[in-house]
Amino acid sequence: MAEKRQAAQPGRLAAGMAVLALVLAGLPFAGQGLPVTLYEGDAQHLVDIVLRMALFGELPHRDFMTPLGVLGFAPIAGFVRLGLSFGPAFLAAQALVAALLFGPMLRVALSRFPGGLAWLYGACVLVLCLGLVHGETVPGLALSMHYNRWAWALAYLALPLALLAPIGAQRSWLDGALLGALMAALVLLKVTYFVAFAPAMLFGLIARRDGGALIAALGAGLAVAALATALLGADFWAGYLHDLMSVAGSETRAAPGDDFATVMTGPKYLGGSLLALFAVIFLRQAGERAAGLVLLLLVPGFLYVTYQNFGNDPQWLPLLGLVALALRPAGALTNGLGWRLRPALFGLGIAALVLGAGPMQNLLFSPLRAATMSREGLVPMLIARPEAAGLLVRAAHAYGVQRRVSGAAPGSALAALADQVPEKDRPDSVVLNGETLPACAQELGGQGWFEATAADLQAAGYGGSGVVVADLLSGLWLFGDFRPVEGAAPWYYAGAPGIAATGHLVVPRCPSQPKYTATMLKAIAEAGWRLEEERRTAEYILLRPVRD
Repeated sequence: MAEKRQAAQPGRLAAGMAVLALVLAGLPFAGQGLPVTLYEGDAQHLVDIVLRMALFGELPHRDFMTPLGVLGFAPIAGFVRLGLSFGPAFLAAQALVAALLFGPMLRVALSRFPGGLAWLYGACVLVLCLGLVHGETVPGLALSMHYNRWAWALAYLALPLALLAPIGAQRSWLDGALLGALMAALVLLKVTYFVAFAPAMLFGLIARRDGGALIAALGAGLAVAALATALLGADFWAGYLHDLMSVAGSETRAAPGDDFATVMTGPKYLGGSLLALFAVIFLRQAGERAAGLVLLLLVPGFLYVTYQNFGNDPQWLPLLGLVALALRPAGALTNGLGWRLRPALFGLGIAALVLGAGPMQNLLFSPLRAATMSREGLVPMLIARPEAAGLLVRAAHAYGVQRRVSGAAPGSALAALADQVPEKDRPDSVVLNGETLPACAQELGGQGWFEATAADLQAAGYGGSGVVVADLLSGLWLFGDFRPVEGAAPWYYAGAPGIAATGHLVVPRCPSQPKYTATMLKAIAEAGWRLEEERRTAEYILLRPVRD
């Protein structure tokens, strides 16, 4: 039998969480500019999408390719439309997300987590909304993958509503409506989370025989879908599905990190996987049979989302710890081995919180880091776009060009060594019009390359045109007098997006991701396009796509 749970005091919890939210949201505004010290390319991709939406009224899946949902960008684009530059707009969007989720957070905290656990739970949700790093334990600042944080915040709100019975009076219609709206928001933010968690959410409501919540959840979810269709159009969903299928079948970006087996059983993850399985067992033995079954269904979803997200951060571990602590049984209940289940679940919950503490701590302190870190050695990120004013990056990363070349290239003294490497392990060759370009990958200095290439193309008379770059990032229009290309991909995943609408294609002589360049050129040829060379420099080759 579960321990009788006592809800936290609503007034104190609301006040405390409001103070924390204001501190986390306000700290970054105290610094001069918004530094980006990790994954600057991801930040460029984010600015590309947001400015396309804010300045030109474009929409994801309709006007450009991305597997990410519109809700990851619309709040930021909205503040840019109101006149804020990108840095303040990003911070304001984070604050807006936290404000919109504040009420649901209080409802879940007060109705599912007793006493001090409600405080810890609320802090986790706010940190996920307002952090300024993607996670992991590297103490930097990053705008990248903010949508993963927001999606985890939504999941932290939705999962307890189906997993845990309420403390006190049951309010099925309210909780069901919240659950349906949150899950629908996940579809519009990052559909991976919805796919991973929806079956367990449905089963949880059925297992608890909460028909009112189930009906309310379905109704709220359908209402959000209908509203999205009315605002975005029916073709939005077709484009969304097309982009998702393209990425799922991509040779370059189906998954961005460790393989699924490693995420389950690798040295970094095995402890968390075992804790999740033991939690299922202990909850079932403690009489929480429905919660144990729902958690059993959630474990594959937790692992899949971890596998699919860059960094493979198990952000579900703190939630697992909170659930285990919330469902400790009363008294001296034991299992078949004689283990007392109350201390067993207590120890398991603490272990899960400890394992998940590193990324959460990194998120917690990132706003303070943004406010206090030295700006020495930082430079503006996108000098050609006043809308991006205030974004700062390390000069050494932006302009300190570093490239990786093969030491066993054809014609070199060590060329014969290349034959000893299995073909599958060799670097991808970039073949352009039958010419194999020298193996080279640019590791730092990407911003400088874009600025120099944009300036050179403008001087050569190509200003004002639409240009696709055959590389991971294609936002040349952010660096000079160029226009966004309809259908292009701000971040390349697969195929030949934008080739039908572009006037020119730039092939870098030293791309950041040669595999992506090779894949795009192959897809262009397979789509029936011929590339006519117009200009060649030491840094790039400019071509005009012509339909055969």
